Amino acid sequence: MTPPSYAKPRPAVTRVRSPRRLASIGARHVLLFGGAAVAFFPVLLVVSTAFKQRDDYRNDPFSLFTSFTLDNFATAWVDGRFGSYVATSLSLSIPATLLVVVLSTAGGYAFARLPFPGRSLCFYLVVLGLLVPFFAYMIPLYYELRQIGLLDTIPGLVLVLTSGGCAFGTFFMKSFFSELPIELEQAARVDGANELQIALQIMLPMVRSGIAALAVFTFLGSWNNFLVPLLYAPSGRFQPLTTGLYSFAAGKSTDVGPLAAGALITILPVLALFVGMQRQVTEGFAGAVKG
Repeated sequence: MTPPSYAKPRPAVTRVRSPRRLASIGARHVLLFGGAAVAFFPVLLVVSTAFKQRDDYRNDPFSLFTSFTLDNFATAWVDGRFGSYVATSLSLSIPATLLVVVLSTAGGYAFARLPFPGRSLCFYLVVLGLLVPFFAYMIPLYYELRQIGLLDTIPGLVLVLTSGGCAFGTFFMKSFFSELPIELEQAARVDGANELQIALQIMLPMVRSGIAALAVFTFLGSWNNFLVPLLYAPSGRFQPLTTGLYSFAAGKSTDVGPLAAGALITILPVLALFVGMQRQVTEGFAGAVKG
């Protein structure tokens, strides 16, 4: 009887990188680190200036965190009326986000799952909104809003922001609904579910990551929009943070501390929202690219 033969374990292979390869990797890392430092330093300087005392940022504007005070935020909040700007930004961004999410989800589901005459043509007409730049119709839209009495009003601004996001939102959500297997619909219909139950109870929970990503993306776009409130709220009664910071800079052009504090007040809410929902946003856009 022949004794069993045991295979000898293969020795671990150690890859030895050449000095030229190591130098290339090191140079690449140094270049990336230098680029990141150059890009991050202005942000760090704004944060430092927002918390520095007036004498410090006037004597040495490029020093970092040499003092600490909250007077700049108090000046921006009280003198700059940033409290009203935050309220206006929320009153514009939240309704616009809700409308875009609801309309885009319904439109994306209809174009992806419901057969009706002219579906492809209607979808191409919706996507056409992505190809037409805002500058091509912003002046006619001004006169249209003035004619119907929505110029310089919160509902008018919300409608403009909503119309700007529905084209992308519909295209975005259609890619999610198109990837869902048709067997789910067939099984639900066999169980006696109608179209509304299929859409709300079966299809909608399966695209939650896409809805979350669309909501975050739409909220960021509405919150950071500068041109729409500048054009369609000419009286200045309804100024969000973007145009409010611009107006505040006109009166505080030499006092950079409150300006830096105002900039932080503007970006911190959206930064916190993005960091808090980063996983949902990443999953949503990964699913959209896959679709």
